[in-house]
Amino acid sequence: MSERGTLILTLIGRRLIALVALVVIVSLGVFSLLYLAPGNAVDVLLGHRPRTPATVRALTDQYHLNKPFLDQYWIWLEHAARLNFGSSTQTSLPVSEEIRSRLPTSLFLGVYAFILVVVIGVGVGALAAMRRGGLLDRLVVGVSVVSVSTPSFVAGVVLLYVFAVRLGWFPVFGAGSGFAGTLAHLTLPAVTLAAAGTAFVVKHTRAAFLGVLDQDHVVFAKARGLSATRIFFAYLLRNAVIPIVTISGVMLSSLIVGAVLVEVTFSVQGLGQLLVQSANAKDIPMLQCISLLIAVVILVANLLADIVYLLVDPRIVLGRR
Repeated sequence: MSERGTLILTLIGRRLIALVALVVIVSLGVFSLLYLAPGNAVDVLLGHRPRTPATVRALTDQYHLNKPFLDQYWIWLEHAARLNFGSSTQTSLPVSEEIRSRLPTSLFLGVYAFILVVVIGVGVGALAAMRRGGLLDRLVVGVSVVSVSTPSFVAGVVLLYVFAVRLGWFPVFGAGSGFAGTLAHLTLPAVTLAAAGTAFVVKHTRAAFLGVLDQDHVVFAKARGLSATRIFFAYLLRNAVIPIVTISGVMLSSLIVGAVLVEVTFSVQGLGQLLVQSANAKDIPMLQCISLLIAVVILVANLLADIVYLLVDPRIVLGRR
């Protein structure tokens, strides 16, 4: 294996160790929700069910409430590693089943929004940079400022009223069934979720392209008479993609957080809406599972962004030698 490959594997190994440590710390905080909630642990786990000596004993045995805190945490962590988070206090169904039924909708919405962010953000940002100082550039910058400043739930209400209620182009609520139905139902939520992120990517893409456009090798390529297409893909996009990859982890994190409000606004039965319902009902087992899942997704996304960053920019590896 080459020296660069060895360095990359070493850096990835360090990131993985840090990821595991962060997951353990986050899981400890998530488990502590059981004791941070108002009331004692048994009352929290009972939910709306009647309190009887039999149910108290059953919950105490099931969640090992008669053991020390760290022993409880270790047992809970072992069950969480097997995706066993107990039963929901709202529905009395296993938490894993509730998550499994809603996860595909949230994944579809998140991937849809992320594709819109990358495609539109990079495309519009590059176009604005190529038309620097022109009307299109100023228009893109102005729209980006408005998009970043508009809360997702406000944008969602406006889009819902205009395109669903007034024009009738899209369904008003729900997630639909089948690929075509799901695509139609989740288009407005995905656009709403992607609006602020797209503006963020447009800003960074434009700045990255402007920084590359003024470099000597690009000016020399233009002087040699190379086509605009070849200059774009061989010189501009390759260098400008580095800061875009850098912010991709942050972008995914913002999409996950924004999905909560968007799913509630459009009545989409996903994890975001389930999180709000669980918080209102003080469903601690469900909150623990969703919170840990979101944290792991964000940490893994940032890890993948770091790995891609190492692969596309050799200077990072050489600087760590």
